[in-house]
Amino acid sequence: MAALQAQAGAPDLWNNPDRARELTRRIARLSEPIERWKRLKSDLDDAAELATLTSESDAQAHADIATEMERLEHALAEWEFRQMMSGEDDQRNAILDIHPGAGGTESMDWASILLRMYLRYCEKKGFKAEVIDLQAGEQAGIKSASVEVTGEYAHGYLRAESGVHRLVRISPFDASARRHTSFASVFVYPEAEESGEILINPSELRVDTFRASGAGGQHINKTDSAVRITHLPTGIVVTCQSERSQHRNRESAMRFLMARLLKVKRDDEAKRRDALEASKAENAWGSQIRSYVLHPYNMVKDHRTDVETSNTSAVLDGDLDAFIEAFLMKGSA
Repeated sequence: MAALQAQAGAPDLWNNPDRARELTRRIARLSEPIERWKRLKSDLDDAAELATLTSESDAQAHADIATEMERLEHALAEWEFRQMMSGEDDQRNAILDIHPGAGGTESMDWASILLRMYLRYCEKKGFKAEVIDLQAGEQAGIKSASVEVTGEYAHGYLRAESGVHRLVRISPFDASARRHTSFASVFVYPEAEESGEILINPSELRVDTFRASGAGGQHINKTDSAVRITHLPTGIVVTCQSERSQHRNRESAMRFLMARLLKVKRDDEAKRRDALEASKAENAWGSQIRSYVLHPYNMVKDHRTDVETSNTSAVLDGDLDAFIEAFLMKGSA
């Protein structure tokens, strides 16, 4: 930390803006838990001092102190939990990608339910979530969705959701009211930072523009504002059509592409450490990480941690903390 601060104080630092930004981000990332701890300790000292000055007969003051101590206990537990997210990419923003599996409209509807679940989860966590690409299904649901999630430890939390999600229910699209099983895949990528860690040669890109459209074929606008970028060496394709401006859509698409390429880079690094096979087994199609059963009983169960609940409506409304925390706790054990 001291060495980084010394580098940041060099008079010629901003002669290299990319290096300067990288250093300041690394310092901020390392400093954040320390500063948070200092604030918690200061608040705890203030509460302790107030307690010594409060008379035994002052019921309101005691109630206020108890409320503050409860808040501090919760904040401390959160601080301790965040220390488990010490991975290289955990503090970054995230790109969340959702795709339905085989099964037509039923699976596309399930993918749209997952999209709503994650948007509600992000809202509860205080993350900013922006849908940067959404391909609507012909009858219902979605063919794909990409969401840019911004916030502290967004990737650290959401990486627990990468994998296949399985739904069992009576299909509203089946006239015979039969039970169906549907699958959808969720991929979470750390968003690349502006530090030159992902270098893209413009000659290796194919950029196509097209007219953005919404559900039901309604045109968002009458210009070719949507952008599709193909990275020719890897074949990765990303699209963005959330903005009216082609320029802004291109910026978002490039961020998405860099996140995808960063994930490829991380996977290559893991492969060199002989650790990729376990990751593949977890994320492979058909090896679901979580099941959501709505018929003949109500249950959501995470197959990696065995955490389960019968309150399916709360889970589908974004209450995912128990599953995510159990997964992260298991990973740090």
